[in-house]
Amino acid sequence: MSSKEWVNWFRQSSPYINAHRTRTVVLTLCGEALEDENLINIIHDIALLNSLGVRLVVAFGARPQIDARLNDAGVESEFHKGLRITHESIMPHILEVSGRLRATLEARLSTGVVNSPMHGAKIRVCSGNFIMARPVGVLEGTDLCHTGKVRRIDREAIEGLLDAGAVVLLPSLGYSVTGDAFNLSYEDVASTAAAALKAEKLIMLTDKPGVMDTKGHLIRELTIADGRALMASSENLDDLAVGQLKAACEACANGVKRAHIISYKTNGAVLEELFTRDGGGTMVNSDDYEQVRPAKLDDINGIMELIQPLEEQGVLVRRSRELIETEIAYFTVDERDGAVIGCAALYPFPEDGAGELSCFAVRSDYRRYGRGDTLLEAVEKRARSHGFSRLFVLTTQTEHWFIERGFEKSTKDSLPGNKQSNYNLNRNSKVFVKHL
Repeated sequence: MSSKEWVNWFRQSSPYINAHRTRTVVLTLCGEALEDENLINIIHDIALLNSLGVRLVVAFGARPQIDARLNDAGVESEFHKGLRITHESIMPHILEVSGRLRATLEARLSTGVVNSPMHGAKIRVCSGNFIMARPVGVLEGTDLCHTGKVRRIDREAIEGLLDAGAVVLLPSLGYSVTGDAFNLSYEDVASTAAAALKAEKLIMLTDKPGVMDTKGHLIRELTIADGRALMASSENLDDLAVGQLKAACEACANGVKRAHIISYKTNGAVLEELFTRDGGGTMVNSDDYEQVRPAKLDDINGIMELIQPLEEQGVLVRRSRELIETEIAYFTVDERDGAVIGCAALYPFPEDGAGELSCFAVRSDYRRYGRGDTLLEAVEKRARSHGFSRLFVLTTQTEHWFIERGFEKSTKDSLPGNKQSNYNLNRNSKVFVKHL
């Protein structure tokens, strides 16, 4: 590139530099990327992005390093449905590998020698117990032991560090209130963090140019529906591609505007993705396909499919299709890509200035992304529009969730007359009230 071409490129990139300043970007480094010769250039690009005011979170994996460490220790790796069975005896090896990789990344990001791209960067790198996790549990009779899933991201702590200009590292580890550590998927960590932080972009680095079709051609753009259909139908995707595409789709389904899958082998791929019009690799976009809205008769099948498992578990009171049809005007639904993933009903008691929150359900794979909060906010807004001064709910298993959102424990005597006379003593539901 000539000097003139470089000047023109730099000028043309300024709108993208301005667009990404103060924005949060979650970047992933799989274990393979950490061993690639291009890692040093990725480190330089992270330093540059930090200096340009991009708020960076880096989630990193360790699968090949864990495999190697266990092999050195004479321990055979066991997997079930693509997940490592993390026996308690191998957790020390996993913690050792994760700590070593974290220290290596911190050291690389601390480089500042003269005549290097990072001279004068002085990057502050932080990590910590930002990820609360839970065990995956038993799948098809196989106990995954200390293999876990993300339960919650400490968004406030991460935001505080980003506000201070730090790069935040997220290893593929999570912790529980019992003091246990869990081995996590870095894709799960990255996708959940991106959604919790309301990131502008999730960038996932892979060994290929992006997502490839069955003929080996790069797929430049996918909607969430396209991505899910591809995972369901294609045998051409390896485990790495499936994991990254799934994470990209989940992130976009939960509020991240764009997710990009690009090559860690290409020098400058991250900069190209952020600061040029066309970028590179594969882009997954949400297309604004979510809406929380009043329910329609067409939603009945989706509502039934959503609540029936909870009715069978005794979490919700059983409702017939005919009953839901007659009461559909009371329902609010959360629709994504044509599917009902959440619902709630507001039953009016105007003589008491109150509304009952009932039939409240969110599909299990969306519960940790704040969909319940969004539905509750919509129902509260609807209750206020009717002039109700309070909202009450009867629950048998989710009292803490409601307490955390401003509901206060009450008694059945506080219920409106009609509701009080129909109180089901056999269910022994607890009553919670929120003043609007």
